[in-house]
Amino acid sequence: MSNDMNPIYIVDDEVEVLESMSFLLESYGYEVKTYLSGQEFLSNARIQKPGCVLLDSRMPEMRGQEVHQALNEQHSPLTVIYLTGHGDIPMAVDALKDGAQDFFQKPVDVEKLVVAIDTALTSSEKRFHTLQDEMALNALTKREKEVLDLVIKGMKNQQMADELCVSLRTIEVHRSNVMKKLEVKNVAALIQKVGHLV
Repeated sequence: MSNDMNPIYIVDDEVEVLESMSFLLESYGYEVKTYLSGQEFLSNARIQKPGCVLLDSRMPEMRGQEVHQALNEQHSPLTVIYLTGHGDIPMAVDALKDGAQDFFQKPVDVEKLVVAIDTALTSSEKRFHTLQDEMALNALTKREKEVLDLVIKGMKNQQMADELCVSLRTIEVHRSNVMKKLEVKNVAALIQKVGHLV
């Protein structure tokens, strides 16, 4: 299977690790990008798109945990897998609490890593779409959100107009705007897309 849709980023301060891991993962069909520091990665990677980061914990200047924290603060959909030579159980527990997908010690079992990467890519794709849906929801006006809530509750346009004390035409306009902003064609698609977020 080719995994070239979303990239794997490797962030490690050891050139040999970057080269060997990159070579290894490319042989599995992944698109791999490598960075020698957390700053270089955060400045150059497409952190608002789906993908997976293999992150070393102990690096000079910026530790892996700080890179992970920066991704969390920027609501990045990227999924983090720690790959470190200096890990222990408390560090692994903290990493997983912060939302890391997995935690591996070097040298790593490649087959297990590949399974973890595939899981991470699937999870990143889902997170990306959820974040996109949340952004679309946040773009709705207060009145559009009220109409959306009533649509999800199964109300008809006239019932909504009565509930919100506005004209039927006003409801129709708001409802149309909600559908456009959330890029759906019908109520079933609307509920599937944002029902769990409202």
